[in-house]
Amino acid sequence: METELTAFVRRVFACSPQAAEAIAARAGERVYAAREVLLRQGESCSQTWLVMAGRAQALVYGAEGQLVMLQDFGPGDLFGAVAQLETGPCEADVVAVEQLWALLFLALDFVRLIETDGAVGLAVSRMLLRQLRAATGRIVERTTLTAAGRAYAELLRLATSDETGRRVIAPAPVLSALAVRINATRETVSRAVSVLERRGIVAREDGVMVIVAPGRLEELIV
Repeated sequence: METELTAFVRRVFACSPQAAEAIAARAGERVYAAREVLLRQGESCSQTWLVMAGRAQALVYGAEGQLVMLQDFGPGDLFGAVAQLETGPCEADVVAVEQLWALLFLALDFVRLIETDGAVGLAVSRMLLRQLRAATGRIVERTTLTAAGRAYAELLRLATSDETGRRVIAPAPVLSALAVRINATRETVSRAVSVLERRGIVAREDGVMVIVAPGRLEELIV
């Protein structure tokens, strides 16, 4: 009978139940507390993480001492040595944003799985391509958009549809965390969100932020 773990692995890698069992057998399940550091910048890394639930971020300090988010990892994302398919020092700290459940592999074991199963190799290629596109998109935004524009773009990215079809962010974003995501100061983000609230473009209701006018918000992304 298929377990919840092997079912998750099968969905992520689009592989056979037999392959999913083999992958799960090579991994250890780990739970990390919110704000726990999983990897430290500059340290050697020889492991691969597959996020099952929760979120983590790759963070570095900028030239002026501000935290900058390089990558955001959610369910189905990989990080660790798999990024270069070999062991080596970490480019950034990786920190659990909230409680995080993950599968942990030895990187060499994970590479062997990629080499021996075409479906797994294709799935990993797609995962890494998706993460590369997301990182490239953030670099482009930091180059071409104002800080306020980046804040508005990130709010739209974070929003999902609720049962009534409204675009909401639940829970409402923490402004300091939003600032880290877009490489801006908290004060800049606070001013940008205040403008939206005054214009009725966003509203706060029962701990969530409602995007009242998504089209108007998109027009402000400059």
